[in-house]
Amino acid sequence: MKTKDFMNELNSKSVDDLQKDLVAAKKELFNLRFQNATNQLDNTSRIKDVRKNIARIQTVIAQKANA
Repeated sequence: MKTKDFMNELNSKSVDDLQKDLVAAKKELFNLRFQNATNQLDNTSRIKDVRKNIARIQTVIAQKANA
């Protein structure tokens, strides 16, 4: 999914949904790190993508809290 589409999707969600997405993304990041440590991860760039998505979700949550 492209970044612009992802951000539009995030902006349309409620804070509760964003919190759930954040928890899911953090779990995915944990699993990716675990797979990387045990040499089972093929696509290591996925870790970078998930970290950026977590930051994007946190940014939208902060923007909604300030609004």
